Amino acid sequence: MKARLPAAVYELAMRLGVKTEDDRSSVRLTQTGRMKRNLEVESWMAFTATQAISTRDCEFEWRAKAGPFGLVSARDALTNGEGRFDIVALGFIPIARAAHTPALVRGELMRYLAEIAWAPHAILGNAALRWREDGPDTLSVSAGSGETASEVMLSLDHDGRIAGSFAPDRPRSTTGPPLPTPWRGRFSDYHCLDNIWLPFAGEVAWEIDGKEALYWQGRIEQWEASTRVIRINN
Repeated sequence: MKARLPAAVYELAMRLGVKTEDDRSSVRLTQTGRMKRNLEVESWMAFTATQAISTRDCEFEWRAKAGPFGLVSARDALTNGEGRFDIVALGFIPIARAAHTPALVRGELMRYLAEIAWAPHAILGNAALRWREDGPDTLSVSAGSGETASEVMLSLDHDGRIAGSFAPDRPRSTTGPPLPTPWRGRFSDYHCLDNIWLPFAGEVAWEIDGKEALYWQGRIEQWEASTRVIRINN
């Protein structure tokens, strides 16, 4: 495993507490936070969420409840090479559903790559990831091919841990075709849990017309890594 990775990537895994002999293949976590329904509104909705992330394959599933009494449910997922994004009210009334397109897969792949900070076992465990060292404090990680080829840049803090992620061209849904838009995430409040260093706080923003539009902020409430393979339903 060590031979196929740039030295800086292997060293990142070691700093975060990941060992070459570690066989944990999935991560499960719970989150609380707030998010915007869309960028045009000023108001925020509180949410609670659960997420499963594979550290062997580029797959994840995020399920959240928001709004009054948690009546709005959202699902964001990537499984078997297909992306999915749905929002429903009362469990059955559709509010939004993304079309199954290569642009959706690219967007979901970028989310997976950006959230490696919450699933650091993927650094050594996911053979589908391609790594490049771009500088003393920057690594690039990519996955996919053809229309779904995706890449995210990871910036490191003064402790050598993942502090941010950036993609210059993540597809953003609007009233028309998805627009490639700069997109970034930030991680903070690192703690050591189960011998793994994890950021317990994060936020995500688009960059539109040179201005940052923050739309998601969350905290990790529970986290565990497991040898069990996650099962994500379509």
